[in-house]
Amino acid sequence: MFIPRLLNLEVLLQKSSFFLFGPRLSGKSRLIAHQLSDAFIINLLKTSVYLELSTHPARFEQLVKSQDKKLIVIDEVQRLPWILNDVHSLIEEDGYRFLLTGSSGKKLKKAGTNLLAGRARVAQLHPLTFHELGDRFNIEHYLNYGGLPQIYLSDDPQEQLYTYVDLYLREEIQAEAFVRKLNSFLKFLEIAALTNGQILNFSKIASDIGLPVSSVREYYFLLEDTFIGFLIPPFTDTIQRKCLTSSKFYLFDLGVCRTLAGLKLLDPKTENFGFAFEHFIALELRACLSYTRSYQKLFYFRSTQGDEVDFIIGNVCAIEVKAADHVKDKHLTGLQLFQKEMKVHSYFLVSFDLIDKKIGDIYCLHWTSFLKKLYSDDFIALLR
Repeated sequence: MFIPRLLNLEVLLQKSSFFLFGPRLSGKSRLIAHQLSDAFIINLLKTSVYLELSTHPARFEQLVKSQDKKLIVIDEVQRLPWILNDVHSLIEEDGYRFLLTGSSGKKLKKAGTNLLAGRARVAQLHPLTFHELGDRFNIEHYLNYGGLPQIYLSDDPQEQLYTYVDLYLREEIQAEAFVRKLNSFLKFLEIAALTNGQILNFSKIASDIGLPVSSVREYYFLLEDTFIGFLIPPFTDTIQRKCLTSSKFYLFDLGVCRTLAGLKLLDPKTENFGFAFEHFIALELRACLSYTRSYQKLFYFRSTQGDEVDFIIGNVCAIEVKAADHVKDKHLTGLQLFQKEMKVHSYFLVSFDLIDKKIGDIYCLHWTSFLKKLYSDDFIALLR
């Protein structure tokens, strides 16, 4: 079953070539098959294609020019980084447009790799979102199993998650020879999942695993490079309150996070369910900023006194997330304190409370109401 995605490749490629990044199984290949049926596709995951081009590099340009098509897709381009030199030439001299997909940015960042000097923009495909799933969306199912298409729609999603964690993540690391001590890295993955959404403390994590702090930092950067996780930096543009300066880290998918952490299915009303709900909103915000091509940045706020707001979107809004059925005054404290900084346009408390209301200047919305507002025309206008 193919679920229509918010990312429109045809529109993106009208004016420019693009790198399309995303983790394994996020649906890049199926999206291309449905939206770019007229493109010529070179799939470097196919052994025969990979061996042919790696052995005979000159055949790449011959292959492209033998087709009566000006739109070319190269799947998993990081497997042959040198190919970008020829892509550069074909864009400049022959007017071709390329979609260059990848699940790892590490090899493309190596010294000497041609990143096309701005001739190709960057987009990212995320796991399925609330809007994409529509009537198929179930909040408890999503918090437990995440949004990778094959897993969310599977008859046995947990078994699929075990396979993904054991095969795809391990394969991603081993195939690229990113780490020398695989067992230490796998232990790090478990710790990263258990501390998901928390403020990073590299020294403590290094002590827990028995690795140098420098290795732990490198591992977190590796997770970013392979799109397995992302950092949310602190909001520090404050006047009245001194802020913490360390980032938070989130894994890219809720099901992968729970499985890596070794947690059982989440029970509503528990602390882990609340953490997962906050993680869910983080993923939705990140996907929205990406798909709307917004240049606003996502932050969190925490003062040295412990005042906290879960998410800040640039100068647009502040968002506090509570897995509570009824909004109470204590849930508003962080937003009310942050309001004194007068840095953003709007304030939201997102919860399971079925009654949407406004308390002072704070919009208290059920999570479905908030997510629908995210993609409303007036909100998107603020994001841009």
